[in-house]
Amino acid sequence: MQFDRDRLLRFLNPKSIAVVGGRESERVLEQCAKLSYQGILWAVNPNRSELAGIPCVKHINELPKVPDAVFLGISADQSVDFVGLLDAMGVGGVVCLASGFKEVGELGEERQERLVQEAGLMPVLGPNCYGYINALTGAVLFPDQHGLYRVDQGVAIITASGNLGINFTLQQRNLPIAWLITVGNQAVMGVEDVLEAALECANIRAIGLHIEGLRDVPRFIRIAEHAREKGVVIMVLKAGKSEIGSKITQSHTAVLAGESRLYSALFQRLGVGQVDTAEEFLEALKLACVHGPLEGNRLVSMSCSGGEASLLADLAISRNLQFPAFTPEHKLLLGETLNNYVSLSNPLDYHTFIWGDFDRTYRMFSAMMEGNFDLFILIIDFPDPEYCDDSDWMGTIQAYVRACREHQVKGVVVSSISENMTRETGKYLIDNRVVPLQGMSQALAVIESLSQVGVRWKSPIQPPRISFFGSSTGAEGMESLDEHTSKQLLENWQISVPSGERVRSISEAFETIDKIGFPVAIKALDPNLEHKSEFGAVMIGLRETKQVETGVERMLERWQSVRIEKMVDDHVVELMVSISHDFQFGHFLMIGAGGTLVEMINDCQLLMLPVDDEQILGALRILKIWPLLTGYRGRKPADVEELVNTIRQLADMISKCGQNIYEIEINPLVVGESGAVVVDALVRVNKNGGKSWIMQNQ
Repeated sequence: MQFDRDRLLRFLNPKSIAVVGGRESERVLEQCAKLSYQGILWAVNPNRSELAGIPCVKHINELPKVPDAVFLGISADQSVDFVGLLDAMGVGGVVCLASGFKEVGELGEERQERLVQEAGLMPVLGPNCYGYINALTGAVLFPDQHGLYRVDQGVAIITASGNLGINFTLQQRNLPIAWLITVGNQAVMGVEDVLEAALECANIRAIGLHIEGLRDVPRFIRIAEHAREKGVVIMVLKAGKSEIGSKITQSHTAVLAGESRLYSALFQRLGVGQVDTAEEFLEALKLACVHGPLEGNRLVSMSCSGGEASLLADLAISRNLQFPAFTPEHKLLLGETLNNYVSLSNPLDYHTFIWGDFDRTYRMFSAMMEGNFDLFILIIDFPDPEYCDDSDWMGTIQAYVRACREHQVKGVVVSSISENMTRETGKYLIDNRVVPLQGMSQALAVIESLSQVGVRWKSPIQPPRISFFGSSTGAEGMESLDEHTSKQLLENWQISVPSGERVRSISEAFETIDKIGFPVAIKALDPNLEHKSEFGAVMIGLRETKQVETGVERMLERWQSVRIEKMVDDHVVELMVSISHDFQFGHFLMIGAGGTLVEMINDCQLLMLPVDDEQILGALRILKIWPLLTGYRGRKPADVEELVNTIRQLADMISKCGQNIYEIEINPLVVGESGAVVVDALVRVNKNGGKSWIMQNQ
């Protein structure tokens, strides 16, 4: 739902706040005082004279002015009535705390529908929602304690979970949080609305989304493009690993393409960062807030311990990160600041002989920053100053901060153990635009994510264009074509298939073999037949007349027709290529290892559409089977160029006929030394003339 921009921003940056209710509403007023909110506060409660020292009026109509923001700490049914009244008054927006809506079943769903109707175009957070905290202004429509403090700039965190929202505020990682917004049931106002509003705030440097899903994928795509244009990183922590409900369970694509993989493909395409844990989420937001996206993945690491250097290198092996060797010129420069016992390698163990010597440490850091790297890492764990003298540690990071500032590089300080970073040290680093990252594995995860964002931002590609299957009933509005008809359709689009015919008798089978020659395959034809080998519905490599006669007789006893086709003899590797449909994401492309073990191998990549040759080739190179395509251990290489052409042709079919194609699954697509041939195919089309429409519009 779209809102008037001024009304929404007025709600999130209020100059006046009214609370309605008792205990929870009083907590809101207390939290506003805690965060030094300077706007006007009003309280509405017919049974109380005051709330948190604020005099109460008995009804919202008694307020002297229309408030910018209202917190409703009352029952579900009362909240519905109040929302309509507040919309009529022209209130900026409302937080609806009450539960008892869609989350509780049919009665709650009806109540939520009434709330949406009463809201009109007024922004409403919730219901079943804790509300928001604006640490830039001190406005708190949030009925609980939290850990935020006033900041001049920082990150926005948007979450559906009130309790996890509180947990985010309690972090002790020196992440400056400017906004915390919980969205609850998203009956009126959703993640996309809040995200757009956050992009309007100049003091928000990065945005974190903790979500289960999106309501409007096409709109999110537009917002993500706008965020990139403004230079604001969006970082996502996605909950939920469920399969896509709209997929048809028999297809390989359904098994391999879960909801989370589609989201990952979308975020990767858009240059939106994604992490897996709450710790990584907070660390990534910290890095994005200070440094934004990284230019690339070329890193250099410094520590005074070989153990730390070795551990970092080991943890980076599984990530798309590089620690390039020093150039001879750079080695010479570094060597002048160290002694002959130091091995000049990256990651660097600079030893402890300069520990505590500010000038020599600074010169070493400064020399290091003459190198061409995207991020400079200093590994150091800090003692508790209550038990240890930390002056040498502080001297080291002061030298590092000075070198980063003078060379204008992006620097981070990483503690190998997450808790070994004091809040005071972290604050000093943040204030000097060096990022404290807590925990070596978490640091590498977020550095990798921000480097991937930076690479995509440097070379943006066309955003996904969502194309939807035309049937109003979705999957129920489609029909499956048998293999022969599917191959006819593909062949009509200049996609190579084996020579073959549909036959209904042994005599027709022999006539077909006279045309195409041995060896052949026999395949039963039935639009509902999946995984033919499991049902004895396929015979391959037949070279004798008697074999064909026996096979055709047996299959025709069970199925009305079979396909006789020429065996493909040019064979290097088998792939599965499919284009399928999701009710949120529209059509998407999957490329992976093919054959009967496709689900067990699970070697595949998802791409949003449209795609070009470079994107297809990039996905192929990530596959574990890529070496087979390029000539593994002296074998002949496959025709990668024709493979890419075939996949692009399939994608072009969707761009022209997406309304009439639900799914195309090819397994295997056999790629030889010359050419790529569809050996098995399943196509699902619109019941209402989809096949004929596609054939006429190639």
